[in-house]
Amino acid sequence: MSDEKYIVVLMGGISPEREISLQSGKAVVNALSTDNKNVIKIIVNDDMVNELDNYKIDVAFIALHGYFGEDGGIQEVLENKGIPYTGSETAASKLAMNKVESKDAFRRNNIPTPDYFTASTEQNISEIANRVKSLKLPVITKPVSNGSSIGIYIIKEYIEITDAIKYTGRYSEEILVEECIEGRELAISVLNDKALPVIEIKTATGIYDYDAKYKSDKTQYTVLASADKSSETTLSHDVYERVQDVAVRAHNSLGCRTFSRVDVILNKDDEIYVLEVNTVPGFTERSLLPKAAAAANISFSELCNTIVNAACEHTFVPGQAARADINDQNIAKI
Repeated sequence: MSDEKYIVVLMGGISPEREISLQSGKAVVNALSTDNKNVIKIIVNDDMVNELDNYKIDVAFIALHGYFGEDGGIQEVLENKGIPYTGSETAASKLAMNKVESKDAFRRNNIPTPDYFTASTEQNISEIANRVKSLKLPVITKPVSNGSSIGIYIIKEYIEITDAIKYTGRYSEEILVEECIEGRELAISVLNDKALPVIEIKTATGIYDYDAKYKSDKTQYTVLASADKSSETTLSHDVYERVQDVAVRAHNSLGCRTFSRVDVILNKDDEIYVLEVNTVPGFTERSLLPKAAAAANISFSELCNTIVNAACEHTFVPGQAARADINDQNIAKI
């Protein structure tokens, strides 16, 4: 950065992803401190963040994941204090964090997503089972609002429905029941509204949950190339372009700002299904946004500074939470 800014990095938080957030925040602090001596670390322990009032702040870097990190909570606090911040604004953050509302937005914009319905821990299991039969097994249950694939359960047999609802219900009373599409799991990071190189994820269990993301040493990440035809390390030129295009469209359909990570499934017929958009993806050494940036010859320090500089370009009136401008008419058709 040409001019030094007073940057506060927010990490920790009050969600189950606190540990990962601390890792992300530490990495961001180290990266930004390379070019700037005015980087302040704040470990968030509640939803007030009164420490913000103790500093002169030009921009806040949000490295908080899950609840109060990427659901619009911290964004609204910062907007009301008049502090510019990284990433998506309040309305877009809330929309992306809610798996059902975001999938509804995908459908409104003709972005393919697996079939789904919502269930509740208060519902009768037989009623849920009847609705599951309308989808093709396997299906997957997910908390409606949570991150890092916490609380997910794959139902392969109808007898597992009770266990799945009980397990996922620990994290959310409202549950997303979604068709489990078989295929290649791909992550496409978006930076400054452009898609970065595509990364394929392979896990030992076949499910990219919390353990696969942050603990297992068997999870494999492959940066795919665009080639004449698809292989284990490539996608055909046409498919590669379509995957990146759908990712950017999903990002835009939710009104996201500057960066995100879009998770998709590519089935055996090269059909693309968007699973979700993550507005505050991880910044750890295992995280996919830094990996994709590196594949595009963007260093981690450059990535963090790019995100900070983009945040400084956005202003709003203190005390008046900003609203994301979501214009369905501008979303291209597949």
